[in-house]
Amino acid sequence: MIILISIILLLLICGINYYLACSLCRVVNHFVPKVSVLVPFIILSVLAVFLLLSFFKPFSGTLQWYVSAIGTAWMGIVAYLLVFTLLADLIYLFAFIFQKISGIEVTTFRAVLGFISFALVILVSSYGFINARLIKTVEYHINLSKSPTEELKVALISDVHLGAIGSESRLDKIISEINAQNPDIVCIAGDLFDTNYNSIVNPEKAIQALQTIKSKYGVYACLGNHDAGKTLPDMEEFIRKANVRLLKDEYVIINDSLILAGRLDSSPIGGFGELKREDFSKVIEGIKEKLPIVVLDHNPANVDTYKTESLILSGHTHKGQIFPGSLVTNAMYSVDYGYYRNEHGTEAIVTSGSGTWGLPMRVGSNCEVVFINLKV
Repeated sequence: MIILISIILLLLICGINYYLACSLCRVVNHFVPKVSVLVPFIILSVLAVFLLLSFFKPFSGTLQWYVSAIGTAWMGIVAYLLVFTLLADLIYLFAFIFQKISGIEVTTFRAVLGFISFALVILVSSYGFINARLIKTVEYHINLSKSPTEELKVALISDVHLGAIGSESRLDKIISEINAQNPDIVCIAGDLFDTNYNSIVNPEKAIQALQTIKSKYGVYACLGNHDAGKTLPDMEEFIRKANVRLLKDEYVIINDSLILAGRLDSSPIGGFGELKREDFSKVIEGIKEKLPIVVLDHNPANVDTYKTESLILSGHTHKGQIFPGSLVTNAMYSVDYGYYRNEHGTEAIVTSGSGTWGLPMRVGSNCEVVFINLKV
C-alpha cells in the first residue's frame, strides 16, 4: 500500500511539474525561442525534491534548515503558480472558443496570460512571505454569564510551531506584543511545537524568550495535535523550563476569580503516550466554586461538544493560512476564526495563530496575538 501511494504521489508531482514546465516554456519561448521544456521541468523537479525533504527531514542542523527553507518556500510559490496557471488556461480556453466563433486571432493571448499569471505569483508570494513575518493584534470584549470577581485581560496565542521556518525569530515579536499589553493571564492554545522537538534550531534561546513573558497570574498551555509523538517528553521539559504551566485535561483556579482548564488534543500526531483525552465532565468533576470557566482546547471542531456556559479558546485552523484555504476551513468548522456562540451558551474564540505551518506564508490571514477583556 505504501509503495502504491508513493508511486501515485510521484506520478502526480511529475504531472504537475510537466504541466507547469509547459506553461513556463510558452512564456519564455515568446521572448527566447527554442528553450526546451526539459529545462524548467528539471528545475521544478529539483525544487520538488527539496519540498519532500523538508517534510521527511533526513538531515539535521543547519543543512536541514536550509533544505526546509527552500522546500517550504517553494510549496507556497508552487501552490499559487498552479492556481494562476490553471486560471490563465481556463481564460484562454474561453478565448479559443471565441476565436473559433468570431475569427479573431488570439495566438499571442496565451503567452500574455502566462506572463500576467507569473507576475501575479511573484506579487502574491512576496506579500505572503512578508505578511507572515508581521504580528497583528486582535481584541475581544466578553461578558461572561458567571462574572469573575475582577476584570481580567487574557492574552491568547496558538500555533507558534517552534521548529518551523521563521518560528524562532517570530517568537521575540510575539512576546513583545504580549508584554506591551501587560495581561493578567497568558494562554497558549496548543501547537507550540512543530511535531518534532529536534527541529528547533536553538531551544535554549526559545526557552529564555518565553521566560520573559510578563503576566500577573502566569502562563498556561494545552497540547495541540503537533505537540505530540516521540519527542513529547522533550516538549514537556521545554515547557517546564519556560515557566509555562501545562494543563493536560486538568484545571486551575486563578486568584479565586476564574477556572482555567486545558484539554488534551483530540487527534494528536503520534499520540500522547498513555495519556488519553477525557470527557469534559470528568475534567471539571468536583468543582464546587461558582466561577466562570475558560477552556483551552486546540481544535475548534470540539466546540459544539461543550454543553456548559464556558468560554473555549482555540486555534488550529490558521484561518486557512493562505487564500483560498480560508474557504476550506470555513466550510469544515462551525467557527474557523473569530467569535462564536452555540445553542448551549458556550462561547468560543478561535485565533488564526501566531505562526505558520508548512509554507512560511500568510495570504488572507495574519499571524496574531489575541487579547480578551473578560468584563464583569
